[in-house]
Amino acid sequence: MRRVRDTPGARTESGARAASGARAASGTQAGAGVRDASEGGAKRHRPWLRLPRLSALRLPRSRRGRRLAVQGVMALCVLALLPATWMRMGSDARVGTTADAPARGVAMVFGAGLWKGRPTPYLAHRLDAAAELYRTGKVKVVLVTGDNSRVEYDEPDAMRTYLTERGVPDDRIVSDYAGFDSWDSCVRARKIFGVDRAVLVSQGFHIHRATTLCRSAGIDAYGVAVDEPRDATWYYGGTRELAASGKAALDALFRPDPRFLGPQEAGVTEALASATP
Repeated sequence: MRRVRDTPGARTESGARAASGARAASGTQAGAGVRDASEGGAKRHRPWLRLPRLSALRLPRSRRGRRLAVQGVMALCVLALLPATWMRMGSDARVGTTADAPARGVAMVFGAGLWKGRPTPYLAHRLDAAAELYRTGKVKVVLVTGDNSRVEYDEPDAMRTYLTERGVPDDRIVSDYAGFDSWDSCVRARKIFGVDRAVLVSQGFHIHRATTLCRSAGIDAYGVAVDEPRDATWYYGGTRELAASGKAALDALFRPDPRFLGPQEAGVTEALASATP
């Protein structure tokens, strides 16, 4: 059996590998030490990064303190519900279906979003109700009010296209491109387009707020509540109304100018005149 002799080249190679491994290990340890030291220093010198202690959020320990905390929460809930309750009670007698709606000359449809340039299902249902009001002769003109704050997003034109596809003549549709929210739409309908009587069209969770706001803006308004299934969107809209009702109450109380007022427009007046035989 032959013995393999240890050559100088083999010893050199193995020694190089060992030295390299030792250097790598020591370098890694040194780097880790530097990182740990720097991180520790950063933590020591950055007290603002500390999270707040949960002990500050503890409930009161006494029975009286807990009772006061519960009463405070209940009071906040009542205050949050007051605006929505006021709007519903104040407009309930003025909200119904398309069959219940009186003849008012003008239907007013609020924007409710677009999807790939077309009305969302909720907005489409509003427009379907407005088209029905036009076909039954209860309105002669449809005012579509929505957001056109960006070039690529144009609610009023999408609403107009949808209505013309369903038989409403183009010259009986008037567009408001600055209806950024319900209050803006109501004020602009009254001050810019001269609308004093209208049938408003929206979903049930929104129509009470819209009717109250338009009445506060000086419009004799009746609301048509479009029926919808109780899906996730409906529940989201109902929950959102709680917050929106607070703003609406302030709008009705202080009556601020809309984001964009602009000059008066004769579109509704001219459309009504052309519809009169």
